[in-house]
Amino acid sequence: MPKVALTSDEHAWRITLDAPPLHILDIALLEELRDALARVTPDRHALVIAASGDRAFSAGASVQDHLGDRVATMLRVFHDCFRALARLDLVTVALVRGAALGGGCELALACDFVLASDRARFGQPEIALGVFPPVAAYQLSRQLPPRKGLELLLTGDAIDAARAEQLGLVNVVFTDAEFDAHANAWLERLYRHSASSVRLAKKAFRLAQADEFEARLAATERLYLDELARTHDANEGLNAFLEKRSARWEGR
Repeated sequence: MPKVALTSDEHAWRITLDAPPLHILDIALLEELRDALARVTPDRHALVIAASGDRAFSAGASVQDHLGDRVATMLRVFHDCFRALARLDLVTVALVRGAALGGGCELALACDFVLASDRARFGQPEIALGVFPPVAAYQLSRQLPPRKGLELLLTGDAIDAARAEQLGLVNVVFTDAEFDAHANAWLERLYRHSASSVRLAKKAFRLAQADEFEARLAATERLYLDELARTHDANEGLNAFLEKRSARWEGR
């Protein structure tokens, strides 16, 4: 069964993650996501990314796929998705209900706008497994004041939607019961304008920002594969999670 659905209407492309209940981002799902992104054409106002159900946007990337020979493939396919998102001219919008953790949080924050339900939670818990999230290391340093970004990266703490809105990670929070109606109304604020003008306005906005994503992502990817993945603690943390036991850290 497909884990990603791509649909469209006159205003938007829509990518829906469909691997309930947690929409774990394993290699197979990410390959589908990468292929869906490649099919998105710049003839709409927006690309909307959502998930089926309301329990989670995505609880994160597959831990199994971060071990052994799979980790290089996982990072390559995962990061291909973010590179594709970064290159899109049309506006990207994440609709987040429930948990957006780890890779799921990274995927939401990679979008231009994040609309969240009041049940949404955001966090990067990778540090508890002895690893770090390469994309979030860039995103949090760019989207938050340095001390706040580093705090989320190093503590692994999750924050609720209200706190995420206060920090500027989320544009707006809607009640979960009325989320779909309010999100659609919010999107209509974009759709009433010229699609080409919206795309070009986004392009102009991005020109005013330092565009270092590709270089920084490549650098953090090398750090992950060449240094972190070779440490005892990174492998210990991931295996401890899978074996449902406490990790035995050695600091190396």
